[in-house]
Amino acid sequence: MTSIVQGFSKSLAMTVLSEIGDKTFFAAAILAMRHPRKLVLLGCLAALIVMTILSAVVGWAAPNLISRKWTHHITTLLFFGFGLWSLWDAFMENGEAEELAEVEAKLDADWKANPGTVKGGNKADDDSKKERQPFLTQFFSPIFLKAFSITFFGEWGDKSQLATIGLAADENPFGVVLGGILGQAVCTTAAVLGGKSLASQISEKIVALSGGVLFIVFGIQSLLSTES
Repeated sequence: MTSIVQGFSKSLAMTVLSEIGDKTFFAAAILAMRHPRKLVLLGCLAALIVMTILSAVVGWAAPNLISRKWTHHITTLLFFGFGLWSLWDAFMENGEAEELAEVEAKLDADWKANPGTVKGGNKADDDSKKERQPFLTQFFSPIFLKAFSITFFGEWGDKSQLATIGLAADENPFGVVLGGILGQAVCTTAAVLGGKSLASQISEKIVALSGGVLFIVFGIQSLLSTES
């Protein structure tokens, strides 16, 4: 039980600090401004849950492919590497402004290419259509699929995905999955409900500094457990 709680708490803290101000966070915030929030939230959360489970499975399988001693050493190096990476990002000027502008430019280009997918101005008609639409068919809606694909491929190979793999290799994978899903749900819900105004007010420097310190603490803890 202790290992599950430890994996859960580490994964939750790591996920929240990695995802706030991330590209997928900005993408969810901007998508929610132009499309029905419910579909955007469902699409983003579905992608993040799938990615978290896949990453945890890879991390859980890693000690079965190579020795647990080596996976532990690799995980320790990953923690230190991600910590230094986050600290470096924290001291890069205009990081959040550039990232928000980059995401917005990509989505604007997509909307210009597909103008029919942008949310119209008649909110009452949109709400009535959503009420008549069966729940399961929403998973095949273009908006859901767009939110899912943007989030899934945006997270693929991202720092948080690699950190989840390393964490699941070193901690209880069930706890890592639960903590990761809860952290993703909190961040994505905040992005969808808060929109661009919330995203633009977040200080990515403070978030990156906090995340960098957290990763380094994890690395030190992992290093000390190796020596003991």
